[in-house]
Amino acid sequence: MLFEKAAAAGKEIAQAYEACDYSRAMRLIMELADSANPYVEHAKPWEMKKDADRQDELRDVVTVALNLFRQLAIYLSPVLPTLADKCAALLNDPITSWDQSQTPLLGTSVEKFKRMMERIQPEDLEKMIEEGKSQAEADSDAPAASQFNDSDQFIKEKPIEEEITIDDFVKVDLRVARILSAEHVPEANKLLKLTLGLGGDETRQVFAGIKSAYDPEAIVGRLVVMVANLKPRKMRFGLSEGMVCASGPGGGDIFLLSVDDGAQPGQRVT
Repeated sequence: MLFEKAAAAGKEIAQAYEACDYSRAMRLIMELADSANPYVEHAKPWEMKKDADRQDELRDVVTVALNLFRQLAIYLSPVLPTLADKCAALLNDPITSWDQSQTPLLGTSVEKFKRMMERIQPEDLEKMIEEGKSQAEADSDAPAASQFNDSDQFIKEKPIEEEITIDDFVKVDLRVARILSAEHVPEANKLLKLTLGLGGDETRQVFAGIKSAYDPEAIVGRLVVMVANLKPRKMRFGLSEGMVCASGPGGGDIFLLSVDDGAQPGQRVT
């Protein structure tokens, strides 16, 4: 019964790992350990060992206990791989698959027990989990950053702004928009006057500082990303009713943010 309960929990534990919710995975594993310990304490195999008439019962209890321990070792293998290796050596069965937790191990010899680890306190386990997460993030991030050899010039020149919450971010309504028309603003050195379509008859007039990088005729029909809920700003050239998103240091190095094929005017960018 205990083995089946632990086997059923395997899927939930795997999902917690996949979601990087290590604390939840550890809680589920500790709950299984807390269920296994009373079984052994109640059965008292150390007393059965002294009774020649209870050897078959002793074998059954020890078999269940070892299989419960093996299940826990498999569930802990992502964060405690050395423990899993030692368990495999004790039971003469390499731990290679999560699915092994679903089938009890029977008919194999057991090696002489060797102390596998010191008793772990909850705070020590949490520390190991955090260290493992940090190392995993470092290992996964380092190759991705190095293979493209991107310069850190721009992030140094303009460091990332103060942290915001998701509540702050959702206030900014980013939308896909189509440039319906674009024209020079004679009185302005940097601005183009754009009419942006958000679908149907919904349009916005926007003055964008992209004149040095784009020919007005060349960008008509292009899909861009705009801030649709920016408070209109009265300029001497007219009313600007939003902002188009672009990157670059300025001058001729300005790049309008585009969207992939299939995006439609009016769709929200999230």
